[in-house]
Amino acid sequence: MPAQPPVERPLSPFMLGKYYRFQMTSVSSITTRITGNALIVPAALVVWWLLAAATSDAAFATANRVATGWFGDLVFTLSLWAVWYHFLAGLRHLYYDALHGMDIRTATLLGWACFGGATLLSVITILIVQ
Repeated sequence: MPAQPPVERPLSPFMLGKYYRFQMTSVSSITTRITGNALIVPAALVVWWLLAAATSDAAFATANRVATGWFGDLVFTLSLWAVWYHFLAGLRHLYYDALHGMDIRTATLLGWACFGGATLLSVITILIVQ
């Protein structure tokens, strides 16, 4: 059997540049994973705040200063967007599980809808809470 020459192709879809171009489906999938993991940060901040409240007045004052300061505002605002995005992406996957929206155009539109919907719902939530 004659030896065949090796085929030149990328080893992974994450080789950006000339081999791979991001598409909305891959961006939305990666963003869903990132938002799911990133929600650990606000959870840890809330746990720290609760533990500090149970420990002492000084510990609570420190935790409360961080949680209600610019850092806490940033973390909780971004986590609000992450929660909404993760929720909408979950609904999108339920739609996919029912074997709907499997064509490229619909999948792309649903990806953009998750980003836009998360942004819109975050703004509405912030306006309602304030």
